[in-house]
Amino acid sequence: MRHKTADRVPVFCQLALGHYFLNAGLPAHRIWFTSEGFAEALVKLQRRYRFDGLLINLPGRQPGLLDQLRRVEKMPDGERLHWKNGQTTFVPEDDNPRHYNLNGGPTRRADFATVDPDKLEGIEAFSGYWWNTIHVPWLDDAPPGLMTRVPDYFLNTIRLVLAETQGEVSVNGEVFSPFTHFMELLGYENALMALLDDPGKVHALMERMTESSIAWAVAQARAGVDAVLISSAFAGGGFLSRDMYSEFVLPYERRLADAVKATQKPVYTHTCGNIGDRLDLMVETHIDGLDTLDPPPLGNSLLDEAKREVGGKVFLKGNMNSVELLLAKSEQQVIAEATRCLNAARTGGGYILSTACSVAPRVQPWKLEMLVPLTEQFGNYGAVAE
Repeated sequence: MRHKTADRVPVFCQLALGHYFLNAGLPAHRIWFTSEGFAEALVKLQRRYRFDGLLINLPGRQPGLLDQLRRVEKMPDGERLHWKNGQTTFVPEDDNPRHYNLNGGPTRRADFATVDPDKLEGIEAFSGYWWNTIHVPWLDDAPPGLMTRVPDYFLNTIRLVLAETQGEVSVNGEVFSPFTHFMELLGYENALMALLDDPGKVHALMERMTESSIAWAVAQARAGVDAVLISSAFAGGGFLSRDMYSEFVLPYERRLADAVKATQKPVYTHTCGNIGDRLDLMVETHIDGLDTLDPPPLGNSLLDEAKREVGGKVFLKGNMNSVELLLAKSEQQVIAEATRCLNAARTGGGYILSTACSVAPRVQPWKLEMLVPLTEQFGNYGAVAE
């Protein structure tokens, strides 16, 4: 991630949470709702696949959170958690959990017409925002206003993983981009309409969202992660035009990236879908690397073109077709997709072999177990895969 030529191409895939649920050998709700469970799952699968890094993409959990459970109901396709306050959470066996309020309805988002950027002290009342950014039903000790004062236990998973790995692999933290926070605050359709209805108010909210992102990113960097990933899933062409990206994403992600780099840690961005028309703008956010690079038809990133356009400025990670990896039936198919990426981007260093987006929950583990031996076979960035 320092954009140097390593002894071989690193391998580092982001795993969907459902992949941990299916393959880590732990109850899904323990992985999602405890720091200890997620840390154990992270390290277990990193070692199984021999990845050169792992991504901690859930904050540490409040100790004793599961003490607030009344019971865990086993379902044919997952678990239903019944909390003592009457709320419920359904944890599928292969997907992110879904939380429901007392009446069984969805969690609540903010109303753009009434939310005041200068008075966000009540933001913790928007359960949809908390669930979709912090991924817990509630925070008993939530700081008032935005999450600019990070609870110490948010760092517990990082501490556990660092203690277990002892510098053997690259431990990465994750922070949602300011635009992602904005989308989760209002809900996706309402947030996108707001960009057209009142851009000035959107910018005022984005300023506050940036404060939250910076606080959590810097806390992770200072806690010892080796790099920070900015998760900016909604900044691709399927959501925003190039001009809208320049207005509503670039300046705020630049502030976030600069804050992380001030801690002397690398920072890179994960954006799904069509980003081929904005690679240059993404580099202008001052990041060190680009993640996903979805190939057609999932996105529009051609890895060899990306390498020529921005490969001298940032490292590249991804581009393996995640759907093809899920559907592959033979070792030859996996090898063909991996070697396509290796031959397109390895020259000169600065490439990490990875699926474009998260490894799907039901990708068979044997496919991931092939990737490190494949890069070891060729030995260095200069070799040509066949």
